Amino acid sequence: MSDTEIVTVRCLQDNYAYLLRANGMTALFDAPEPGPILDALSQRGWTLDQILLTHHHGDHIDGVTEIVSKTGASVTGARADAHRLPDLDIQVNPGETTEAAGLQARVIDVSGHTVGHIAFYLPDAKAAFTGDSLMALGCGRIFEGDAAMMWDSLIRLNALPEDTLICSGHDYCAGNGAFASSVDPDNPELTQRIEETANSLRPCAPATLKEERLTNPFLRAPELAESLGEADAAAAFARLRKMKDNF
Repeated sequence: MSDTEIVTVRCLQDNYAYLLRANGMTALFDAPEPGPILDALSQRGWTLDQILLTHHHGDHIDGVTEIVSKTGASVTGARADAHRLPDLDIQVNPGETTEAAGLQARVIDVSGHTVGHIAFYLPDAKAAFTGDSLMALGCGRIFEGDAAMMWDSLIRLNALPEDTLICSGHDYCAGNGAFASSVDPDNPELTQRIEETANSLRPCAPATLKEERLTNPFLRAPELAESLGEADAAAAFARLRKMKDNF
């Protein structure tokens, strides 16, 4: 939609939160800390209407209480994770549709990093807010799920249209890029992306799903399986995740 705007807000040391402006309303995806988010709203003269949370980790929710107290925004999150999230006004389940700034937002199960992690896909904004599931040049570390669960989550996200902006939760591009280069050294698109990011010619995130397909080693598990000595994509993904954990 022509009147839709997405603003990336850098928080803490390497977190990203996102403001979505549409239909005269503003939604926030994840709330790592209040200061930068409230400043971004103030600079634009925007009133915050709602907060949508991807998962329960503190670096994604610690700003909620203060932001709500200062804006009155409602809070949306996963029903399955409600016991670990701030008080929710709206509880959603994977497969359901909710609203963000007046736009339809499809709720997708992306468990793996945590169990109960969700992503929000907004077709009209051509954007998916993925938290710590699919990330720029990588994917989240698996804390509560397992490799098969995370791979299934990435398959669901990889089924979105290729022009979808992947709005992920961290700037880990330096480390993710170094690992990607170690397992996919002859990938010219990857080399170009790393160089452009390192030279500040482009931000780490968001990036289109098409670009992640070309450069993200975890989405490229099918292409990398043979070089890793694995029989299929799922096994290659599990191997890649273990390698990254020890990189």
